Amino acid sequence: MILLTGAAGFIGFHTAQALLARGERVVGVDVMNDYYDPALKEARLTILQENQHFNFYKTDIADPDAIQSIMKAHPAIDRIVHLAAQAGVRYSLESPYAYGRSNLDGHLVMLEAARHCKGLTHFVYASSSSVYGGNMKQPFSTDDPVERPVSLYAATKRAGELLTQSYSHLYGIPATGLRFFTVYGPWGRPDMAYFSFTRAISEDRPIDVFNHGNMKRDFTWIDDCVAGVLGALDHPPADGEDAYCLHGTPHRLFNLGNNRPEKLLDFIELIEKALGKTAEKIMAPMAPGDVVETYADIDAAHAVFGYDPQTPLNEGIPRFVAWYNGFYA
Repeated sequence: MILLTGAAGFIGFHTAQALLARGERVVGVDVMNDYYDPALKEARLTILQENQHFNFYKTDIADPDAIQSIMKAHPAIDRIVHLAAQAGVRYSLESPYAYGRSNLDGHLVMLEAARHCKGLTHFVYASSSSVYGGNMKQPFSTDDPVERPVSLYAATKRAGELLTQSYSHLYGIPATGLRFFTVYGPWGRPDMAYFSFTRAISEDRPIDVFNHGNMKRDFTWIDDCVAGVLGALDHPPADGEDAYCLHGTPHRLFNLGNNRPEKLLDFIELIEKALGKTAEKIMAPMAPGDVVETYADIDAAHAVFGYDPQTPLNEGIPRFVAWYNGFYA
């Protein structure tokens, strides 16, 4: 049985679907906050609750008593997939305490749950490509130093990695952190650029193009991302002697990206083509906390659990736009 946090979120929803499809029993947790339209989260949750092997708790992961109660109610839990977090680089400039509660306090609560979970075989958690911060070397590798976060969000995700490292060292918790690179697709987050651009262009509103379009992103199709999450989950580190483990502990970090950075203006052009409309672009300077380029080195993930993303951006964007048009029709 798997405890999945952030179950009504974008990646959590798709991960839950994939786990249920292969016959797993899933206990989902989500606070259902209003960071973006809760109706989208409710719609995802409605689909998941059609499966009898899915149990859901509307719970704040930063509430240790609530999480402890869930663990006691489901003693068969033997794996934890911790995807819940306060996301977004720009929102961290407005609401910093939300990041402290979810990404720091919440992560610590989940590590405590893992520590006291009898029979736990694996703790898998979400990190972010944002931890690479001001690094200039491309592609980003998990061997690179990550001491230059340029946003509070990035700092909290790196802190989660360090907290996990300490728990893995102290208590021998088999753990895997996944650094996601700009995941996109159906049922995605409305605050992400591909979603907000699609909405604005379809409604004939202008879009802000930061750094005057001189940016690149390693876009990861949601199905490829989920395949990576399940692949990692199914390959826990046996002990700290694994070649990819950190400092002799059963804790590993992997990038989940598409291994191909795409130009922002090319990305916008694909959305325009899929919508059959031309965007009004407002060229703007770099936003605070943002980075110019992301590019994932995925060799380690491929070597350990066969991670092999299959979906290029020119296939993914039309699929997303088709879903968007259908959902909001």
